[in-house]
Amino acid sequence: MTMRRTTNGMPTPRPFIKWVGGKGQLLPELLKRVEMAGEFGRYHEPFVGGGALFYALYREGLLGKSQAWLSDFNPRLIETYRGVKDDVDSVIKFLKKHQRSHSEEYYYQVREILRDSVRLQKFPSSAEHAARIIYLNKTGYNGLYRENSKGLYNVPFGRYKNPLICDEENLRMCAKSLTKVKLESRPFEDILEKAKPGDLVYFDPPYDPISKTASFTNYAKDGFGDYAQKLLARTCQDLDSKGVKFMLSNSDTEFICDLYKKFTIDKVSANRNINSNATKRGAIKEVLVRNF
Repeated sequence: MTMRRTTNGMPTPRPFIKWVGGKGQLLPELLKRVEMAGEFGRYHEPFVGGGALFYALYREGLLGKSQAWLSDFNPRLIETYRGVKDDVDSVIKFLKKHQRSHSEEYYYQVREILRDSVRLQKFPSSAEHAARIIYLNKTGYNGLYRENSKGLYNVPFGRYKNPLICDEENLRMCAKSLTKVKLESRPFEDILEKAKPGDLVYFDPPYDPISKTASFTNYAKDGFGDYAQKLLARTCQDLDSKGVKFMLSNSDTEFICDLYKKFTIDKVSANRNINSNATKRGAIKEVLVRNF
């Protein structure tokens, strides 16, 4: 894969991990709306996932000199970011070892090691953990990250001819972009403690399912149902009352549109491949909600 570059030819970072619902294809729409927000203080992303918008804001120089806060309820994801940020050299070393050893049998060995660390609550260094997650993400089925009800990663082996397991240049650029970033594993509603008037918050939660077969909320063991969607909407209302700018992505469903009817709702198209029925995958309508 070719490294994305700025107009002066310098390489720029892109997500080092694939996450369900990644926002790469919607970046033009998202960036357009961030520009509508005008100047803002700190940038917060409570469902960071692959971080596509964060890297785009960094690339475009829209973060300024203010600190960014990236968080997620999934501690395995945040620890992966921490490993890349704090010790990218070791992450690269471990990934090269995974790359040399890669096979279907080896994949399941690494997956079981990860599952055991969760069962026993005995975790390796952030760098070694990050390399395991990145390796499994690059070689697992469809690039998914999924956990069962016990918090155990359960994605089967993916049959790729030549997966790019260690993208050293991009990892180093990601580490550089994360230098001033605060990383935390926290529930999204904790943003009310962190965000200050004039800050910008971007929410990219697990989407409200548009059909029974389209649901994919188990990126973490607790899922994300109607109650969580309603709590998120209330959190947005509280941020608005506090003078914090926010933007949110979600499905274009009656439920979601009703939750955010007091705010600006823009409808955009995106290709999604999560539906269990392959014939129902493709372009669907999504909403971008904002209070500015």
